[in-house]
Amino acid sequence: MAVTIKKVSTKRELKKFIRFNYLLYKDNPYSVPDLYDDMLNTFNKKKNAAFDFCEADYFMAYKDGKPVGRVAAIINHRANQTWNKKEVRFGWIDFTDDHEVSEALIRTVEQWGKERGMTHIQGPLGFTDMDAEGMLIEGFDQLSTMATIYNAPYYPEHMERMGFVKDADWVEYKIYIPDSIPEKHQRISQLIQQKYNLKIKKYKSSKKIAKEYGQEIFELVNEAYTPLYGYSALTQKQIDQYVKMYLPILDLRMVTLITDAEDKLVAVGISMPSLAHALQKSHGRLLPFGWYYLLKALFFKKRSKILDLLLVAVKPEYQNKGVNALLFSDLIPVYQKLGFEYAESNPELELNGKVQAQWGYFRTEQHKRRRAFIKEIGK
Repeated sequence: MAVTIKKVSTKRELKKFIRFNYLLYKDNPYSVPDLYDDMLNTFNKKKNAAFDFCEADYFMAYKDGKPVGRVAAIINHRANQTWNKKEVRFGWIDFTDDHEVSEALIRTVEQWGKERGMTHIQGPLGFTDMDAEGMLIEGFDQLSTMATIYNAPYYPEHMERMGFVKDADWVEYKIYIPDSIPEKHQRISQLIQQKYNLKIKKYKSSKKIAKEYGQEIFELVNEAYTPLYGYSALTQKQIDQYVKMYLPILDLRMVTLITDAEDKLVAVGISMPSLAHALQKSHGRLLPFGWYYLLKALFFKKRSKILDLLLVAVKPEYQNKGVNALLFSDLIPVYQKLGFEYAESNPELELNGKVQAQWGYFRTEQHKRRRAFIKEIGK
């Protein structure tokens, strides 16, 4: 039977859209399900501040009356204005290994974008850089992370068959926690701290860090990430949302701030225990018992041996000067004490040499690669 595409228009249909990924991959040991409640907020126009400058619709594909695919069609007007583009994004795309299904989903996004004056289609991308992005093209036998997309090997084959080409690649690393801070790393840290009169700041209260540096953390993210692929600066509403959403759940031992002589923020490193196994055990849901697995992963002594590096940002004028070494000289002893074996870097742009250079002192393994594809609409 032919593939039918239906626009998501009710809460019940949105729930089906969100859970399609979990149902497709529930028996896959490497896939990590999205946190259902987080996805409900992400797709809610009243709760996601990105809708101040984005528009989107969501679509499901059906065949023989059964759901066989999903996709979000997104236009980030802020990013298009920043980069002088007319691009529609496809995001949260999943499909069975059926070319009719993938083609129907992409055609739908193309038409949706064309009606709104777009000339190119790119993805997978979310509303902003804070969403998962990039289609996995290497590392299908590696455990995914909370912040990334898992997909089967046939996905990129479908994209290439439809005429998509590479727009950008991200690489991911396992970074093994050393038994001690590398001597050269430590020496650079001490020199940089003295030369620029830098201070390491730690907090025990999420309310205090939010009050004193919450705003500055995300202003720094805007400053550091501006040159990166497809980035659109966070708005004040988004900053307020992220300060409220993320800072209260962090283990502040794993958060390090670097400030200058005037207490202005010049670098931040934020990491947390991996929630991958907890999300698998909870099937991506908080209720009825999912909250227990997530709290256990975050705060119990027998937590995951895997660490997620969520955010590393350095003020542009301090980049390539060894400030990253100062961040990790503070964090490595914490990682050792908490028993982590390795860190997941999460996606780093393939061409971002500044970021990848910081791992030069550690034993690393590049184990995943993901891609954003692009093509001209109608081609």
